[in-house]
Amino acid sequence: MNIKQFRYSSDNFGYLLYDEKSAMAIDGGAVDGIISFADDNGLKIEYVTNTHSHPDHTIGLRSLLDKTEALYLDHNSLPGKGSIDLGGEKIYIYHTPGHTNDSVTFHADNFLVTGDTLFNGTVGNCFSGDLFAFYNSVKKLISFPEDTIVYAGHDYVEYSMAFARLIEPGNSDIEGFLKKYNPEHVRSTIEDELKVNPYVRFNDPKMISVLKEKELPITTEFERWESIMSLG
Repeated sequence: MNIKQFRYSSDNFGYLLYDEKSAMAIDGGAVDGIISFADDNGLKIEYVTNTHSHPDHTIGLRSLLDKTEALYLDHNSLPGKGSIDLGGEKIYIYHTPGHTNDSVTFHADNFLVTGDTLFNGTVGNCFSGDLFAFYNSVKKLISFPEDTIVYAGHDYVEYSMAFARLIEPGNSDIEGFLKKYNPEHVRSTIEDELKVNPYVRFNDPKMISVLKEKELPITTEFERWESIMSLG
């Protein structure tokens, strides 16, 4: 399974997952770019879907459906199916609530399309108000193999690393993370995230020391998650 990233509206990302003939658009705000890429590569866009229902992620939905013969897949129903078939390959869908109650993550080959749940270097705002659900979603995502690639819903890399430096000024991995940053193809691995993303480092001894110095609760994993979330 291949993936193509499309930037739109300054920092939003949409994606096209595809094999030799078939494709699926996720958060397809870059309508013209997606259709042009599909046409140039002889791809039929079979499905159109979203990671969640926020308007900046659904903005291209109607236009893509009007301009293609694609079938709309309601992201709310996808976790119940477990997976969908695209050109004989499986794309797995997981319910990952927290940012919103309806957030989902797509998994194919060695990559994840995480929407606004897990960014490259940070996490989304907890608009759902359910920190425990968000914690479980993040735990699920960081449990994937460390070489799994994270494709997120926005490019917040420079901002997120500036914040990470405030939290852990002695973290030498941040500079390496920034050196790998390519605004033309924004991605990271789970291994990268575990090194630099404050919000997923709740079990790292260095982060626990930071929280302890700030006199924040650290007894349980969830307490440490809540403490880190309170810093943002």
